[in-house]
Amino acid sequence: MSIILDPIRDGESASCEEILRALPDWFGIESALVEYVRDARALPTWIARRDGQPVGFVTVRMHNPHSAEIHCVAVRPEHHRAGIGRAMVRLVEEHVRARGARLLQIKTLGPSRPDEHYERTRLFYEAMGFIPLEEMKNLWPGNPCLILVKPL
Repeated sequence: MSIILDPIRDGESASCEEILRALPDWFGIESALVEYVRDARALPTWIARRDGQPVGFVTVRMHNPHSAEIHCVAVRPEHHRAGIGRAMVRLVEEHVRARGARLLQIKTLGPSRPDEHYERTRLFYEAMGFIPLEEMKNLWPGNPCLILVKPL
């Protein structure tokens, strides 16, 4: 089963919403989920497909000519550990590097709030070459935000 990564098409943000709703342990805050779906329509977004079915997506934001952020990345739980997240991160790295970016960041729940799901998330990002930069306690109300960065 091969993985195909395609730019999002008109009307496919509903697939992004379905993927996020399949991941309540990571995307359980309704207002954030709605914002991620809205952003998938406005920012560069790719859908990961396996056997033609959407199984993941990634959205990227360029902050300036030198840095970018993986704004949202999600893979349906039954497709975790199949290389889809890795493929999407690599695609984003190539995309932003081609635009001159030298630094890529991602934000996730910080380790000061123990959570087995986010522990796996942080381990994934570190395996992809991201390093923790700073944990911010006030960026997200009630949730510590860990900023990880990766030099490109």
